Amino acid sequence: MKGEALGQAAQPKEDMVKASAQRKTVIVGAAAGLVLLTGLGGGQAWADATTLKVDSGDTAWVLVSSAFVLAMLMPGLALFYGGLVRTKNVLGTIMQSVMILSVVSLLWILCGYSLAFGPDKGGVIGGLDWIGLSGVGSQPHPSYAPTIPHQAFMLFQMMFAAIAPALITGAFAERKRFTSAVLFGALWSVLVYVPLAHWIWGGGWLAQMGALDFAGGAVIHISSGAAALVCAIVLGKRRGYGTDYMAPHNLPMTLLGAGFLWFGWFGFNGGSALGANGIAVSAILATHAAAAMGAISWCGAEWMHRGKPTVLGVASGAVAGLATVTPAAGYIGPLSAIGIGLVAGMSCYAAIVWKGRFGYDDSLDVVGIHGVGGVIGVLATGLCASKVVNPGGADGLFFGSPGFFGVQVLVVIVTTVFSLVATFVILKLVDALTGLRVSSEEEATGLDLSQHNERAYS
Repeated sequence: MKGEALGQAAQPKEDMVKASAQRKTVIVGAAAGLVLLTGLGGGQAWADATTLKVDSGDTAWVLVSSAFVLAMLMPGLALFYGGLVRTKNVLGTIMQSVMILSVVSLLWILCGYSLAFGPDKGGVIGGLDWIGLSGVGSQPHPSYAPTIPHQAFMLFQMMFAAIAPALITGAFAERKRFTSAVLFGALWSVLVYVPLAHWIWGGGWLAQMGALDFAGGAVIHISSGAAALVCAIVLGKRRGYGTDYMAPHNLPMTLLGAGFLWFGWFGFNGGSALGANGIAVSAILATHAAAAMGAISWCGAEWMHRGKPTVLGVASGAVAGLATVTPAAGYIGPLSAIGIGLVAGMSCYAAIVWKGRFGYDDSLDVVGIHGVGGVIGVLATGLCASKVVNPGGADGLFFGSPGFFGVQVLVVIVTTVFSLVATFVILKLVDALTGLRVSSEEEATGLDLSQHNERAYS
């Protein structure tokens, strides 16, 4: 050893520099190999810390967007649904949204986020590497959050996870047990939403095929719409459906909720750009344009069909436009968004009209607005997406890419079938554990008194 050291000391200066460079190369190579072997665990966090930096503007925008999406659910969706039911059910309906938000948020922290966005396991589900948010900290993540803290991305996605099962409550409003509604929301979040989120957003098999869903047309709206259809059929019609007067008890409340939804959707879609950048701006512009056109389109269709425009129609049309443009918002220009809003308003209104002919009681029209809107939006993404708007996206059929449109069709089919089947199984499980529906006497009394012993109005 001593002789070797003396020999090295006798080398020319150039050889010593070369040897030092080689040793550094070996060390860096070994570190890179360790990172690859450890996947997305602690080694990945070390690599991120050395190469990625948190951008304060992007972080602020994503945090604000998370608050926007929270406002969509509470108070937005809670008030929107609360105003649509009868007086005796308003508190019960609002309570379901609030409790599902709370339960799903905790599940997301404990295991949901890791299963949805953790290291991919065969394209089917994420791993448990981040269970309890282990390893999810203040450093950026190279795939999901390159300019914001990993926890900020997790928080934003938490709000998405909470709103999806809350949307479904509109299908069984006024007749489902509170216990079964919360248990259903928790199970559906883990067993349906989480896998879909991984397949499309978390690097799963649909993402590997090139599927695009900017902010949840398939993951949230198609899945919740399909689940709503199953819930409406399995639970059956409300007591007195078709004979009793079941008009919304408070349309100003519903309109206020719609306003919060419209407001919050700017963060829902704009925040999905994950940065304060041009994609966020174009997504917000597309969102607003589609909502405005959706309101006008629904209003016009209803005016021609029923003879008068209604406040409920305008509010519903705006929400239909918002839901429909969601999967495409970050990939299209404003004119495409206006076209999507036009189709959304008329198509979703037609779906509501046809609901009566099919005979199922979707209390608050989740299927017609979110299900139908989500399908149209995902397909419209396959038609109208453009790399000119978002270089990270794809060109749709109108821009010469029929293969991409085929992938979007597959997304619609897979999401719908998976949600239909899984929701049916979950409902049967919940029915066996707690029962699904309140008794006839409790339904006649109303959810407010029978489930919570409270009255909304004296």
